[in-house]
Amino acid sequence: MDLRQIKVFLEVAKARNFTRAAEALCIAQSAVSIAIAKLEEELDLTLFNRHSRQITLTAEGEVLLRHATRILDDFSTAESEMSELKELSSGEVRIGIPPMMSSYYFPRVIKDFHIEYPHLQLTVMGEGAAHIQRQISSGEIDLGVIAGSKIPEGLASTCFLREEIVACVSSDHPFAERTNLRLQELLSEPLILFRQGYYMRKLTDDLQRDLPQKPQVVFETNLFSLVRSLVREGVGVSTLLRMVVADKPKVTAVSFDPPLYLDLHIAWKKDGYLSRANQTFLSFLLDRVESYK
Repeated sequence: MDLRQIKVFLEVAKARNFTRAAEALCIAQSAVSIAIAKLEEELDLTLFNRHSRQITLTAEGEVLLRHATRILDDFSTAESEMSELKELSSGEVRIGIPPMMSSYYFPRVIKDFHIEYPHLQLTVMGEGAAHIQRQISSGEIDLGVIAGSKIPEGLASTCFLREEIVACVSSDHPFAERTNLRLQELLSEPLILFRQGYYMRKLTDDLQRDLPQKPQVVFETNLFSLVRSLVREGVGVSTLLRMVVADKPKVTAVSFDPPLYLDLHIAWKKDGYLSRANQTFLSFLLDRVESYK
């Protein structure tokens, strides 16, 4: 049973006449008769009671009519939605963005994208880098912002931003007077760290692995705003992106010597399908990335 047979069946059921159905479909009456006969043969059911001048649906034909009507309606809806997607009049972009980036970089991106493509829905999920990678791989999201130079197998990506990682200390901390400091100096202080699963935590763990002393972690959280607030209150020190610390009262950003940078990538499933809406967002981000720095 194919879509053409369903269309012929519905027209015959509506007209209750092969000739009028053929006229409505702009095909020969013989083609209508053959299509119905073939459909009945495939189903091994009689769909119409054939009389001399008029035909009626059998009980089996009535059942098929309900399904055929729904199938044709669904097909018509699918055609309309595909057309809308092609013209970017609808569609959804599902993207994972780490909390730090969603608050300090992407609000302008999202605002401008919505202005230019008001019919596209943008759904943002805020998670750590490890969780975002899993969501992309499983198909829960289409795009995701991930960090670092090593891209997980199975993902394709493009680097769109490099941001400096700085020491974050309270303004009355002795380090606040420094122009730069070595990483091991910071790691010898009481530390406020992100929880496991966040790139900044992984980076800190990797960097401190070769240090002779074990760092003193006084607090862990997945909330970057809480990290910054606790630093401001003198609870400990931390590492954050410069954009998060810049111009914040009672908090000072100090560069490392040598400097540390974070490469941020927009990633997607390597062998996955990127819809037109997702391709549009990807192009939009990469085309305008310089203007958001």
